[in-house]
Amino acid sequence: MIEFNMPSLGADMEDGTLVEWRVKPGDRVKRGDIVADVDTQKGLIEIEVFDEGTIDQLLIKEGEKVPVGTAMAFIIPEGEPEMAKKESPAPKVKTEPKKKKKKKNEVKKKAIEPTAKEILTGSVDRKKISPLARKIAAEKSIDISSITGTGPRGSIVVRDVERAAEGKGKSRKKVKEDKKAQAQKGLRAAIASAMSKSNREIPHFYLEAKIDMSKAMAWLKKTNKKRDVKDRLLSVVLLIKAMAKAAEKVPQVNAYWEKGLHLKEAINIGFAVSLRQGGVVIPAIQDALQKSLPELMLLLTDLIPRAKGLKLRSSELSESTITLTNIGEGSVATVFGIIYPPQVAIVGFGTITEEAWAENGTISSRPVIHVTLAADHRAIDGYLGSRFLTAIKDHLQNPAAL
Repeated sequence: MIEFNMPSLGADMEDGTLVEWRVKPGDRVKRGDIVADVDTQKGLIEIEVFDEGTIDQLLIKEGEKVPVGTAMAFIIPEGEPEMAKKESPAPKVKTEPKKKKKKKNEVKKKAIEPTAKEILTGSVDRKKISPLARKIAAEKSIDISSITGTGPRGSIVVRDVERAAEGKGKSRKKVKEDKKAQAQKGLRAAIASAMSKSNREIPHFYLEAKIDMSKAMAWLKKTNKKRDVKDRLLSVVLLIKAMAKAAEKVPQVNAYWEKGLHLKEAINIGFAVSLRQGGVVIPAIQDALQKSLPELMLLLTDLIPRAKGLKLRSSELSESTITLTNIGEGSVATVFGIIYPPQVAIVGFGTITEEAWAENGTISSRPVIHVTLAADHRAIDGYLGSRFLTAIKDHLQNPAAL
């Protein structure tokens, strides 16, 4: 029997609230299937399953908040015989009695007369609301007793109902905005907790290098001329791929530290995404080494909007092995990151800017990017860090091979 647990979506997650199950006992699942929605400090997350089999039991009820690692369900592995299930009688189908056909005068009477509830609450009578206004109010689930009529003798007319519906819509929007603000506040608290832990427990050291991006930018310009506008590549995909290739050459940076160094086989680049309201989420670009530049661009086009909307999957938040933070356009030349535990390294890329560049006895203006490495000194030393940055530089000098 496989135990499906509340996943950890990072060092800053302690618990999660089950919002909805998407499966029931007896359903077959395979790796990658979404089985539940869980509310966390990072928003509403789609939780995936990483095993193949049949759902046996659901142990957690919707609305229940449980710590990371809590068993949520039992899954019978594929190939293992399912437990015998008792025969249950087929559910009885209720047959509704035929409705009597209403007479025309009865239909009209219902349309204009007040309900018993309205009479008891001293609300409106048939003279104080028009039939059309009553119909619209029912369709929009508007409480008539809360509406002040502006029609003849204080009667409620269509414009009154529509005004009430508009106010209800604004109220719902405010509730939604309040929930979003609350989620942002929780996210900021989670980030603060993780970064405090990082600074407190991880012995950081920093290295910096400058990279001439002339060849990379020239290649990118030439390549994009052959592509449709919507399919053009951004320079960030070159940085991601160069970083993934460098991590393959220096595997010690693609690891995590938990009572020792543990190397990771897959290279999943955590891509830091800034939120407009403040805060950062770090979804994973999985198997970045195996993806082509167009595939990386397509993935980012999908991933970044979902990250900003806090609509990510559990694997996208839990499987990054090394993080990339990129300022992009702006005036910041150098970025020094803070390691996201339990990872052991984070790479920071500044803005590509024109700088004076001396080479072969001459000085010229070149597009230059500053790249930094913040590394865990328990796992990596200066020599390995230098090799890693040099590998990134070398790969960016040969963009066609990326």
